[in-house]
Amino acid sequence: MLVNLADILEDAYQRNYAVGSFNGYNYETFAGIIKAGNETNTPVILAFGAKYLPNLSLETAYALAKSLGEKSETPVCLHLDHCSDLDTVFRAIRAGFGSVMYDGSALPFAENVKNTNLVCRIAHACGVSVEAELGCLAAGERSHEGSATDVAAYTEPAQAAQFVTATQVDALAVSIGTVHGLYKAEPNLRLDILAGINELVAVPLVLHGGSGLAVKDILGCIDHGIAKINVNTEISVYAVEKTRELLAVKQPHFSELSLSQVDYVKDIVKKYIAFFSRQ
Repeated sequence: MLVNLADILEDAYQRNYAVGSFNGYNYETFAGIIKAGNETNTPVILAFGAKYLPNLSLETAYALAKSLGEKSETPVCLHLDHCSDLDTVFRAIRAGFGSVMYDGSALPFAENVKNTNLVCRIAHACGVSVEAELGCLAAGERSHEGSATDVAAYTEPAQAAQFVTATQVDALAVSIGTVHGLYKAEPNLRLDILAGINELVAVPLVLHGGSGLAVKDILGCIDHGIAKINVNTEISVYAVEKTRELLAVKQPHFSELSLSQVDYVKDIVKKYIAFFSRQ
């Protein structure tokens, strides 16, 4: 069943666990993510990043999620991930997405507030949830979302509280030391900053850069208000490596290769579901 983000995040926020947000950009990733949710009886967020519009249109992404999600016994949220273009955000709402992330984090604070507030008013009138972001993540290895020029900027707790009050967002992505991509060294997560944000902000918090985080770090973040954790790079890296291994020993039909790749995606998603739900 397809739902919006607020439908599945509120329970996680209240009961102190996190829901995984996993990036999809083709049939194999969509199917693997949804199958992992079904096999673990866990809600999943199917994140379709704006940068993957060359892979699927918004309408095609929704049609694919709807076809697969309607057969799911567990909730699935189709979420537009990391989009700084207002027109694309509004098109996603019209297409049927249950959640959108307007990312105005590169803008001056006042402009980010203004744009996010507009998105919230339109999205909420349509029953769609909104995620926004304050702060900036640096780019790690094999990142497909960030850029080598990205510089980390931590989220300021008081500013986060002001932002949430002014915009009425449903969830806030914060920067506390994670990176987009894989970590080049052990991350230095600022749980003190996260705790400060959580004390002042009464909405679920979001952690981008979940690929490769240690379980202790994941649990520490959940303990301080993180209810949504994004994973992208590790799914891609694992699926590509397993595909390479398969092709080294056999030459399957393209249709069989596709089914194997669904399982590769599912393997990583299930791994993180277990961490996020404290299993």
